Amino acid sequence: MKVGTPEVTSAHIADSVLLLVVNQKIYIYDYEANSWNASIGIEHPVSHVSGDNCCYSGHPFCVDISNSVFAYLHGDQISQTNVYFSNTQGYRFQKFAYERQAELVGSLGGIFYFHSLSQVGVLLIDQGKARFGYSEHPLNSSFGLPFDYNGTLDILITPGQKGILIFWFEKSLLVSRNSGQLVYPVHVKEGPNTLYSSISEANITIHSVAANEYELAVLTQENNLYYCSLGILSSSLIKFAGQNLWSQEAALMFTDVGRVEILTPLPDSVFPAFDFQKCPVNIQAVLMDPQLQVDVCKAELLQGEFDNKMYTIDMNSKLELTALMIPRPGMSLVPLVMVSNPHSLGLQAIIYEGGYTYDGNTKHRLNISLRQQHHWGRADPNFTSSIKRPTGSTITLDIANKEISCVDLKPLTALISVGCDQEKKIVIQNEISACHKGILDPVGLQDNYSYVIEKEAYDPNFQGQKASEDLVVDYQYQKLGCPHLVYYNTPWKPVVELWREGKFQEVIKAEFVLLEVHGLFTYTYSLTAQTALCRAQPQNWTTIMENPGNKGPFAWNRENYVSCHDPDNDAPLRWPNVPYQILGGPTANKVIFDQRNGIYVFYVSIVDPYYSYCHLETTFSVYVYGAFPLSIIPATVTIIPLMVAMLLSVWLAYAVPKLLHTEKGLRFKGFWIHPCRRCRKACACFRGRCRVHQGSPAWS
Repeated sequence: MKVGTPEVTSAHIADSVLLLVVNQKIYIYDYEANSWNASIGIEHPVSHVSGDNCCYSGHPFCVDISNSVFAYLHGDQISQTNVYFSNTQGYRFQKFAYERQAELVGSLGGIFYFHSLSQVGVLLIDQGKARFGYSEHPLNSSFGLPFDYNGTLDILITPGQKGILIFWFEKSLLVSRNSGQLVYPVHVKEGPNTLYSSISEANITIHSVAANEYELAVLTQENNLYYCSLGILSSSLIKFAGQNLWSQEAALMFTDVGRVEILTPLPDSVFPAFDFQKCPVNIQAVLMDPQLQVDVCKAELLQGEFDNKMYTIDMNSKLELTALMIPRPGMSLVPLVMVSNPHSLGLQAIIYEGGYTYDGNTKHRLNISLRQQHHWGRADPNFTSSIKRPTGSTITLDIANKEISCVDLKPLTALISVGCDQEKKIVIQNEISACHKGILDPVGLQDNYSYVIEKEAYDPNFQGQKASEDLVVDYQYQKLGCPHLVYYNTPWKPVVELWREGKFQEVIKAEFVLLEVHGLFTYTYSLTAQTALCRAQPQNWTTIMENPGNKGPFAWNRENYVSCHDPDNDAPLRWPNVPYQILGGPTANKVIFDQRNGIYVFYVSIVDPYYSYCHLETTFSVYVYGAFPLSIIPATVTIIPLMVAMLLSVWLAYAVPKLLHTEKGLRFKGFWIHPCRRCRKACACFRGRCRVHQGSPAWS
């Protein structure tokens, strides 16, 4: 891992690891394990890494944010540059393909994952101007507004996934509050009457910049500290009184809201480690300086239980949030609610008076309703993002006319995952089980119960071909319970229920698919592609398994399902008589079992992409009963003699009466009359003798 003379060009902290770009290669320091590693998968020189961190919870959406890292070569031609992406905190990278990359003109200024907008953003630099391009609909059809690009701008993504970007170098400071769609210079305020439109106009040389979710601080080489709020609306940098703070090695950081710390390393001539001189700054106390002439904060309270929390909105779900706002006496406040990703998340806010404080101040309450933008019905389809794709957004409640002195009155922010609700699961209704009817014994099922599947009934490759040997299956009672009871000759469809946090929600009517997990193929479906009224050739398990992009036999899910009733599906209906293998939805399709009794273990998956973002799937068992054993004798052996006998009987019923009226028939009739008469006499004699014996005494 020796690199000669090291030059660090970029650094990023991803959860518990520090990524450093040293001499165009990436090295990782895990400061919890105290170990160094080199990244794997990067085949070309890189100069920068970019990423973000989510600190809300251990939710998979939040974990993915912290694990995602880009690596790229700054200044390389965008059309031919190599970009790498990692979802493992930078330990392993793979090439990232940006759509229409070969068509883009200019050099690469950076690539970032804007989780607040659910977009990958690429910064393009061309002839002193820069603008962002985006990866997903609806922003991929255009670019952000261009802005002046002077020097090499460092780009800082502020914490909290609010979409706030800071662009800076020594003579420039720009900010964007919507993930680069609109970038504008930061104004500088020096005193009550002096306002500069930019850093360069104020003749300031920036040394370092720090930001948290709500604030921005700038340390200049002129030994001054500047501060501004990163609220919903723009504000200007305010110059604090000059102090002896700056040195070439000084660093700036926020330790809390309204708390800035300036760190200066102090070298030790004997020991290789550094001590740090800490200079803490209380922003709220500095703003109270009368020389700054800062207005008093108009608000007393801004409170909401949703602050700094994470929520999930699944398909067709909604979220209700509440907040409380109290102004100072005689003051009027203007609340402003904003989402960072309006293409995916829509809102509706209602404000009303909710009583008074002990001091007589009016309490204002806000009710905020959040739903997917598609379901509000107020946005054009060209504005909304794809409803099939999980997205994310933040919601922020702030006061529009808030003064910079409201340092402790920070905006209320929550992270919203428009995606899978991890608390959801599906359960198969089992009101009548084989144990309930006494066909199977639950005690026996738990005692290492096993059963045999005949080789003629299953295929381990799920292709409907007979296996070479019988299969012995150990029944998993702890997972499957007692099998559901199904009569073989009755078309059947499982009842799928949706549960959340242990509570029943609804019976699912969306489309789903079944597959017997051991390869049993002794069942079919009641509908064909034609009788299901398909417009296009429907998918089936065979086509899903043949697709090289699908891994494993149980790969049919909401992401690769295409409805044959979809007007955009242009697959021609070439085989209308194939079984239609999708249950639920607009059809009345059911499963029909062959003449075979036994246990079936089914895998079920909800494939309707508009029902939930989750991969809702489970396994369950059924016991099919009532089928008589198949005959060992071939059907042709019994049917042909039976048909011959029936035809012969019909012919005899016609021919015998007609033959008896002929001469041969009379002779034939006469031939049988004499034996019959003799038989009657013999019978009569036998009956008479029997009577005599029956009437005689026992001793005779």
